[in-house]
Amino acid sequence: MDGHMAAGLLGGIRPDIARLPESGIVEVVNAGRGKPDLIPLWVGEGDQPTPSFIAEAANRALLEGQTFYTWQRGIPPLREALAGYVGRIAGATVPPGRIYVTIGGMQAIMMTMQALVGPGDEVVLPAPVWPNIFSAVKIAGGRTVPVPIGVENGHWRLDLDRLFAACGPRTRALFLNSPGNPTGWTLTAEEQKAILDFCRARGIWIVADEVYARFVYAPLNEMGPVAPSFLSIAAPEDRLVVVNTFSKNWAMTGWRIGWVVASEELGQVYENLQQFNTSGVPTFLQHGAVAAIEQGETFIQSQVDRCRTARDLVIGRLSESPRVRLTRPDGAFYLFFRVEGEPDSRALALRLLHETNVGLAPGSAFGPGGEGHLRLCFAGSVERLQTAMDRLLPALS
Repeated sequence: MDGHMAAGLLGGIRPDIARLPESGIVEVVNAGRGKPDLIPLWVGEGDQPTPSFIAEAANRALLEGQTFYTWQRGIPPLREALAGYVGRIAGATVPPGRIYVTIGGMQAIMMTMQALVGPGDEVVLPAPVWPNIFSAVKIAGGRTVPVPIGVENGHWRLDLDRLFAACGPRTRALFLNSPGNPTGWTLTAEEQKAILDFCRARGIWIVADEVYARFVYAPLNEMGPVAPSFLSIAAPEDRLVVVNTFSKNWAMTGWRIGWVVASEELGQVYENLQQFNTSGVPTFLQHGAVAAIEQGETFIQSQVDRCRTARDLVIGRLSESPRVRLTRPDGAFYLFFRVEGEPDSRALALRLLHETNVGLAPGSAFGPGGEGHLRLCFAGSVERLQTAMDRLLPALS
């Protein structure tokens, strides 16, 4: 196909879709795919495969013939298991009727944006932030309004006055990823209450991405080491959507299973969107997800303990470099750090990839406030991270 014809075909689709940028993370990943002896710390997953008890449950369901069209909202056993899990973790009563199973957390966000956002609508969000949300809002026809996260007393913090001031007459929703990717910033229960009160008064939706709620490194509430959830303070009739995923807690990134907690009033909305997007999550995979919830608590705790050790390791090693500037994350499993004299994070990530065989994500991918930083995922073994540090430190010095 010649260049003229290709340009003509692109000219025939929606301009805003044709102009969607490539993910800055995926660009670096694609540059390093297939490199021998690569240590990939660029995406949000660890180095452990899914536990065998989860895979065996899915395999049993597959061999039993659970391969037909399925419940659009999720199979009843999974929605019931999720209701119990969410209730325990959030400290709230959440009936199965408020839970809708999705193709990963990404589809949970995408369907929510399809439901809430139209042309000209605005979504206000703290940044730096996971970059996919920018494109999800744009695909729905809206625009994002970033509010910068800053560092205060050695912690990433969001200025609520700046957040509220960014909300205007076209604001449809706040997107709040806490604990946050890439910084690890985490809302307190008091901050959540202030945000909920503000959104109630203004009729603004809260879309809470709580996928890292289990990955916190201090007991932040009476439930123990679990990040506060909007579900613990919101009423069923509030304009609240909470999205989550099996990817992080149970090492199931490739399974693509997530869920939404929303009002039962929205049940038909999510059922319709699921039907018209994918026609449902494969049934046999959902049976694996049931096993994850019912048998996976010990695995989650081991994951969190492993990440706590890994966090301290990478902070200690990177602090050896006089050029590295970092802030200890309160949650999630990323270190978002800056290297003095390196303003172009994309160029730096690509150079480190080729010089050290360590893959890091460029901060520029995460929106305003991200440039000049790198993101390192520390959800890995001590041995692998030590090797990565041994390679990176000479290059960063």
